[in-house]
Amino acid sequence: MARIGIQKFVTPEEAARAVQPGDWVDYGFGGGFPELIDRALADRVGQIEDVKVRGGLVIRPRIEVVERDPEQISFRYHSWHIGDYERKLQARGLVSFTPMILRFLPYLYRDRHIRCDVAFVPVSQPDENGFCGLGISNYAWRAIFESARTVIFEINERLPRLQGVDGSHRVHLSEADYIVEGEHEPLPQRTYRDPSPADLAIARLVAAEIPDGAVLSLGVGTVPFAVADMLAQSEVRDLGCHTGTISDAFLHLYQAGKLTNGRKEIDQGRSAWNLAMGSQALYDWLDREPELFRPADVDYIHDPERIGRMERVISINGGVELDLMGQENGESAGTRQLSGIGGQLDFLEGAYRSKGGKVFF
Repeated sequence: MARIGIQKFVTPEEAARAVQPGDWVDYGFGGGFPELIDRALADRVGQIEDVKVRGGLVIRPRIEVVERDPEQISFRYHSWHIGDYERKLQARGLVSFTPMILRFLPYLYRDRHIRCDVAFVPVSQPDENGFCGLGISNYAWRAIFESARTVIFEINERLPRLQGVDGSHRVHLSEADYIVEGEHEPLPQRTYRDPSPADLAIARLVAAEIPDGAVLSLGVGTVPFAVADMLAQSEVRDLGCHTGTISDAFLHLYQAGKLTNGRKEIDQGRSAWNLAMGSQALYDWLDREPELFRPADVDYIHDPERIGRMERVISINGGVELDLMGQENGESAGTRQLSGIGGQLDFLEGAYRSKGGKVFF
């Protein structure tokens, strides 16, 4: 491994002391989570005040700085995208949703419209040259940590080691101010209930509309997964992937020989995604066959203009509400925020621009 100064390697407790009163701290997005530093920072409850922690779509069992500080004496948690666990925190008044179209985040950090004082960046084990992958959550990490006062990498031995295309998912140990190592829990997994008869009926209608060579964007949920399972057993060929979240639905298509990415006009031969969320089998696939993937920043993946330059883009998402004017909502129910803003809109616009593209809710 490339020579890195030994003074950069610190304990989680030393890393947590980089956080000062009033700081904004970024934890990242999805299953990639700085669990060791989170625990160490939570140990400072009552010793520090007015620390704002940002994250989103967290699927771990706990965020320690939240769970161990329910009175919010030291920490307040802000989410860009509410997930299942964060909905439970929301019901307890322990999370604040920050409305923002996700694809704009890299620009907002890059141009210092959003302040980041300390970035806790989960990375994979480094290769012999000191390069690490960003694991299962590219998110907007490069823009975030390049804008931060202090950058701390947490090396997670369980993260997939893929580094993307042309550095799209890669960082170097030299880019961190401090580095933390240690033993981690198994990566969090995301599962879904079995489809209902109504889910299966909807999925059959959608699957029948998907042609050979379609580029799929599958949202999370029972219906998109049921569609993927039906396509895996169908005669459809040469499917592609350009999606915000890559999941076990795409793994099933690959195992069935349906996912080749062979007809894509952009990133041909590779599945393009920003976030990975699913089973350990999914994470093992990313680690075992990194050449099959193009993990990239959220503004690359969610760019409607780029999506629209591919043909036969099919966007499939779940909805929450539909009014009599045909307006669909997949983000909130009443006053409760259920997810994030912009993902469905980005792929809807991109699919409408796409020759032969289709959108399903």
